Amino acid sequence: MSYQTLKRTKILLLATMLGACALLEAAPTCSLASLQGNYGFTITGQILSGPTAGLVSGVALTTFNGNGGLTQVDHVLHNGQVPPEAWRNATGSYTMNSNCTGTMQLVFTDGSPTLNLYIVLDAGRWEIRTVVDGNAITSIGVKQGQ
Repeated sequence: MSYQTLKRTKILLLATMLGACALLEAAPTCSLASLQGNYGFTITGQILSGPTAGLVSGVALTTFNGNGGLTQVDHVLHNGQVPPEAWRNATGSYTMNSNCTGTMQLVFTDGSPTLNLYIVLDAGRWEIRTVVDGNAITSIGVKQGQ
């Protein structure tokens, strides 16, 4: 093999590898269907004002239907106080942008205030990060069956 042929082969190989790396690093594309299945959440933070102001900690299991709807059960302690119901039920909806950001709304069956959250779905779609609008409450959810 001549020096010129070897040089061209190396350049072509390098260009191919760089192109493959660029494809791997391309921005993820998400849709409603990207978010489906059961996610277990750990909830931590603080309600900033109102009758339930104070520290919050808990867990939740949220089921996303891949079509913008969800159901949830949670067990959340406010200032260390055990909730009246062991598991509080909610239904709701979610949106998902192509860059894997979105929103969630939770409507609780026990009359608790509706919650609006901002969400980020990771590129592998195995983890969700959330923050409750107007409060300092965050959560991380991991997809079951990972």
